[in-house]
Amino acid sequence: MTLSTVLRLLAVMALSASCFPLITVGLGLAPHLAFAATRASMAGAGLLVVAFLLGRPVPHGVVTWSLIAVAGLGTTTLGFIGMFHAAEFVSPGIATVIANAQPLLAALLGRIVLGERLNRLGQLGFTIGFTGIVAIAWPGILSGDMPKFDLGIGYILLAASGVASGNVVMKRLSGRVDAAMAMGFLVLLGALPLVLLSMLTEDVSSIVWSGEFLAVAATLALFGTALPHWLWFTTLERVSLNQANAFALLTPSIGLAIGGAFFAEHLDWIQFTGVGAVVAGVVLVQLDPSKVSN
Repeated sequence: MTLSTVLRLLAVMALSASCFPLITVGLGLAPHLAFAATRASMAGAGLLVVAFLLGRPVPHGVVTWSLIAVAGLGTTTLGFIGMFHAAEFVSPGIATVIANAQPLLAALLGRIVLGERLNRLGQLGFTIGFTGIVAIAWPGILSGDMPKFDLGIGYILLAASGVASGNVVMKRLSGRVDAAMAMGFLVLLGALPLVLLSMLTEDVSSIVWSGEFLAVAATLALFGTALPHWLWFTTLERVSLNQANAFALLTPSIGLAIGGAFFAEHLDWIQFTGVGAVVAGVVLVQLDPSKVSN
């Protein structure tokens, strides 16, 4: 894996981790699904505007469009529904642990659909990395007040499953379509069910169309969705899904760093240990399978 690829993946994870404070602000200004739909719509539209201005080719073929739609349903529709609602019922610690099981689910799906296979060190790396995530989240797990726990777990599993399946489909798409075009249509198609569900189940008139809400939504759309999606898809053109997805284990660590730097959150020794385990797990997954006996 080249330095450029590593930097791309680190940027994706950093942008993803930095979304949570803005999401908290936005949820006070709009219903959950309406906010999610606004974010996704703006992100998809932004990617398509750039793609058309640059003259990128429009995807063609029934199979290609089917894959784009399925990936959008997974990563955008199911992913956003799960994570935006889970915050009501589950503590951040539990949410972090289960949401970051996504790479493990994707590894299983990748083996079935893509034929990708982790070597023994890769399997050990994912195990160590996930153990690190548990350690990072443990203080939050112990202190969280979790009414309707089972419902919250269900929402997070929905999000993790959606993102995992969407990532597998994205890997199938990589190299076949332009990244900006594919991701623009993917996010926009995934936003359509969110819009419909919001109109059917929420009071959309309660959205506070203020400058603050538009700024938060635009920032999340462009830097929390559009840019990470483009970087992620272009990276999948170069490396396997398992190698790329291992970096998702870093997201809780980056989130803790952001919390410590900007929100004065205290890190326990077990969390520092967890960060080390996550980094070690990522390194193990990156080892060249051709140099390791299975």
